[in-house]
Amino acid sequence: MLRVFLVEDESIIRETLRDTVPWTQYGYTFAGEASDGEMALPLIRQVKPDVLITDIRMPFMDGLALSELVSRELPDIKIVIISGYDDFEYARQAIDIGVERFLLKPITKSSLLSVLEEIKEKLDSERGSRGYLSQFRRETQEYEQYARRDFFEQVVSGQLTVQQIYAAADKLDIDLRAQCYGIIFFSVLPERPGAAELYSEPGARLRDALLEHFLKYPEYILLHWSLNTYALFLKSDTDHMDALICRCVDTVRSRYETYAPAHGWHVAVGRPTQRLSALPACFEEVSRLWAYRYILPAEHVLTADTVSFLTDTDPDCGLDRLDVSRTDPAILTGVLQSAGAHEISGFVDEYLHSVEEALSSKPFCQYLMLSVRFTAVRFVLSLGLAQEDLLSPLQCLDMAGRSVTAADLKGYFREILQRAVDLRDRASTTQYRGLLKQAVSYVDRHFTDEDLSLNRVAREVNISPNYLSAVFSQELGSTFTEYVTSKRMELARELLRTTDQRSGEVAASVGYRDPHYFSFLFKKTQGCTPRDYRGRRS
Repeated sequence: MLRVFLVEDESIIRETLRDTVPWTQYGYTFAGEASDGEMALPLIRQVKPDVLITDIRMPFMDGLALSELVSRELPDIKIVIISGYDDFEYARQAIDIGVERFLLKPITKSSLLSVLEEIKEKLDSERGSRGYLSQFRRETQEYEQYARRDFFEQVVSGQLTVQQIYAAADKLDIDLRAQCYGIIFFSVLPERPGAAELYSEPGARLRDALLEHFLKYPEYILLHWSLNTYALFLKSDTDHMDALICRCVDTVRSRYETYAPAHGWHVAVGRPTQRLSALPACFEEVSRLWAYRYILPAEHVLTADTVSFLTDTDPDCGLDRLDVSRTDPAILTGVLQSAGAHEISGFVDEYLHSVEEALSSKPFCQYLMLSVRFTAVRFVLSLGLAQEDLLSPLQCLDMAGRSVTAADLKGYFREILQRAVDLRDRASTTQYRGLLKQAVSYVDRHFTDEDLSLNRVAREVNISPNYLSAVFSQELGSTFTEYVTSKRMELARELLRTTDQRSGEVAASVGYRDPHYFSFLFKKTQGCTPRDYRGRRS
């Protein structure tokens, strides 16, 4: 039901319209009334009607002044002005304000109902278009988009000026207007270590719940940053940024507790900034904090404050003051199992910084070198590879037994961990390339099914939705949604060319339950409506 609000200073006219118009029959709810604009304005702000019917001549605040104020605050509202004055100047001002209709008194019931029907039809059409556009944006954002991902990579790497950022954002239909910006990383981790590629129902439900929430609000821009890591770009008023960050953290926590309580979860939160030009520094901080999920696995929320006891080291501390939990080989094993290749360098920096107070001890440095070597060997063997696959290309092994600097140690760690992760990724790609072919084959056979989804395909081939989404994009050069949509549009074009099926029948044939959404999507992707496309057959 659409809500309508009536403002009229003549009580007889106001009461007659209120009591005699069959509002419900025509799809309206009578939401309120007032005798002048001054009394009406706070009530309109409260009920937020869809349609405002107002007299033009009233005491205290006339209808034009009221309409101008209301249209600024509620730009989607439809305004109908009624007046007993056949004056062109009033009509001109009403048009300038954006008033929908201008009716002269005496108003007949039939003329008002006709206007209400026209407005309802227009509102339904506009809301349908906005709803379809919102659905389209959610679907295209749910899986990684190369253009959006490339854009934000350029932003956080400092490749774009502020002017270039705004220009590129406009082309991608990304609204960056805000007083304050922030970046958050959160994880969708495997149910057990090393099982990131396997399908699990809790993991799929968790991912869906998180994405459904973060894609719902315009304050968030969500990107699938790596296999199990999502990046949230936040934009808000300065006064509301802290509350927005808290809502993000609470959402991740609650979704994990509800859908996957056995999973480990982490959120890294960078300090907000009021400048787009400062986003690279913000991103660098978040990336550094994100490395601590391996060093501090029990610390769910990673901020500058929660990791400060590791980053603010005491120069007088030595080996006897070292927290031995920081040297647990499980930290390195976790990195080898799930870290992306691009994360290795940052992890090594933060890991060695966390034990910096003990690096002056030569035996301790030798222990670290042996620990990373043996941990990496055990990991590579668990992949079904040989020890030589890891060690033979390495140039750093002769450092063992020698005195090393902190820089030497960083290089040693990076070379070994990077090699092990590269071997893991190669083995994973080889192992699951066949599964990807199965997934594509399944999509090709079932793309006309209304309920086809990434989760359904992932379940069919037994790999995680995250992994399927990432590999799908890498191997095919398009996202899952883009691929399915292109298959459906290809078939739709064929049916429009070769059959006399109506648009709604074509929509059902290619997998869309809603024919209006199909028409919207066809025009969005093909540049014309199904009717126009069919008209070109000749």
